[in-house]
Amino acid sequence: MIHNFLKVSLLFGALCLATAGFAQNKLVLQNVEIFNGKDNKTKVGSIVVEKNKIVKIVSGTLTATDLEGAQVIDGKGKFAMPGMIDAHWHSFLAANSNQAIMLGDESFLFINAAKESENTLQRGFTTVRDLGGHVMGIKQANDYGINKGPRIYPSEAMISQTGGHGDASFPWSEPRMVDHTPPRFQVLGGSIIADGEQEVTVAAREQLRKGASQLKVMAGGGVATIYDPLDATQYTTKEIKAAVEAAENWGTYVTVHAYTPKAVRQAVEAGVRCIDHGHLLDEATVKLLGEKNIWLSMQPFDLDASAYTNPEQASNKRAVGMGTENVYTWAKKHNVKVAFGTDLVAPPKNPLRQNELVVNLQQWFSNFEILKMITYDNAQLLKMSGPRNPYPSDLGTLAEGAYADILLFDKSPLEDIAVIGDPKNNLLLIIKDGKVFKDQLTTK
Repeated sequence: MIHNFLKVSLLFGALCLATAGFAQNKLVLQNVEIFNGKDNKTKVGSIVVEKNKIVKIVSGTLTATDLEGAQVIDGKGKFAMPGMIDAHWHSFLAANSNQAIMLGDESFLFINAAKESENTLQRGFTTVRDLGGHVMGIKQANDYGINKGPRIYPSEAMISQTGGHGDASFPWSEPRMVDHTPPRFQVLGGSIIADGEQEVTVAAREQLRKGASQLKVMAGGGVATIYDPLDATQYTTKEIKAAVEAAENWGTYVTVHAYTPKAVRQAVEAGVRCIDHGHLLDEATVKLLGEKNIWLSMQPFDLDASAYTNPEQASNKRAVGMGTENVYTWAKKHNVKVAFGTDLVAPPKNPLRQNELVVNLQQWFSNFEILKMITYDNAQLLKMSGPRNPYPSDLGTLAEGAYADILLFDKSPLEDIAVIGDPKNNLLLIIKDGKVFKDQLTTK
């Protein structure tokens, strides 16, 4: 029976790829300024794409063989760079408000998330690491070309303790040990509650079974939630270690939601390989991350707390914003591997700030450091999924053999990073997996 199911799944995928026109046979983007994502320099040349990979980058004149049978796009000297990567994204939560999640029809919620996934690609993000939410259907639709969205590295449900940052129950809800209906957010696959090493192991294995490329564990309190304090340390070292062991047995890793030194140090002791957030860390803990070669996936949060009417949430948001400056400064000092993510969730207007947060990085990083972080560096983080990596060829770079994920900007972000902040007007061409998803060259 399982064998037949796999055969049907593969057949369905093949049919989708065939009917969607998933990739161009051959495409040449000529006469462009090329930033490869890794080096602090550019060169003028042309990029030859066959199917979904870059097969050649030419500085001089293209040969007849290069052009034979190709769709040729004249880049008119504009700035070409790898597709951007958001290392902390929520495809489902960014699209749907809390009210919609509680009351909306399930089919509407996922259709809305799929539409927002298309908007994400149009902002220039060709890959996202999704850190919480049931997104396997959207990922498949994007991969098969049914939906025009980015590549997705899914974590599936966030693993949380009772009363943790992923527990959507109210304080007066029936105890979990009593037979009761789980909160809607959990029913929709946003999180899973697991207490004790055995339950955490089961929850971790369930997400891996669904196809998670990495696991997300809630190791501390949060800003957006009211019922779990920001300063709280969640789970024990042994519980987090249970998730780490389950992930390592599948060749991948655990990242944790954590802000404070205590929560982060406990996660490090348990063997996690990435910290998401960390805005309230002290210098000693940041230094520890550098010594242990652990990734810090940060968001350039500011002091604005206007989105929160609850005084405690607003205070938490300001505290996180105040810590951002220190942690970025210490991370650079101690050579910590820093990734960029946005963590934008409801209300739905927030996803529009995805590009704005890239521009916010200029307070701490040079334009080159920013471009490298949102392309090549983030791609190195994604590679930690090992055999669970759904896209095993190179991402985040314009190089031979890499996936053909290419952006063409009207002006150079190396000279003015603000160009990225207005993709509607400045982003002329979007190529993902060798297929053109936006082309404004002919209208500029």
